[in-house]
Formats: sequence, structure tokens, C-alpha cells
Amino acid sequence: MGRKKTTTGEEIRFVLSTNLRKLRNRRNWSQMELAEKADISMNFVSDIERGLKWPHPDTLQKLAAALDVEVFELFRSEFDTENINQGYMNRFANDVGIAVEQAVRKAVDTVRKQHSV
Repeated sequence: MGRKKTTTGEEIRFVLSTNLRKLRNRRNWSQMELAEKADISMNFVSDIERGLKWPHPDTLQKLAAALDVEVFELFRSEFDTENINQGYMNRFANDVGIAVEQAVRKAVDTVRKQHSV
């Protein structure tokens, strides 16, 4: 029997940042609105959504409560890769460079292939 693949910290951050943005956008909230509801700074929300900062468990609880979800839902990997916003991809590429954008696109394509029926 093979060993189960271990999820990397980078992959976990990607799932968290994607899910946080998705849940916030479903409510049509700005980062500022989420920050106010979770009682954290807007810059910290932005940093989490860009995968630059890792929130403390208490902050995860505040974010989940503000979004009316359980903390574990912030880490579900079954997100809809079809809904990844092209604008986000462009901003992300500008922030960290074209090489990273290409790596993210490849990862998203892999996830799409794994979840297609």
C-alpha cells in the first residue's frame, strides 16, 4: 500500500486564501467589511488572501464566525477551480511574478483534471 500524499503548507495556504476570498465574495463584502466583522485589520485580511500571512487559530475563529461558517470549512480543498477570478490571477502575477502565475495555473489545471468526471 502506498502512503497518502501529505499536503504542503503552501497548498494549505492556497486553499485557505482561495476559500476566504470565495466566501467573502459570495457575501459581496469588501476586505474592509470582512475585517470589521472579524475585528482584524484590512491589511491582515489582504495578506491572508494573498497567502503572505498565516492567521492565529483565534483569528481563524473570528473569520469563520464573521463568515458564518465552521473553521474547518476555511480549509476544504473541494473549492470550485472554475470560479478562480482572472483578475485575482493577474494581480497575483503582478505581485509575485510571471513564473509563479504559471505554476499556479499548472496546479489549478491539475486540480481540474483530478476533479473532472
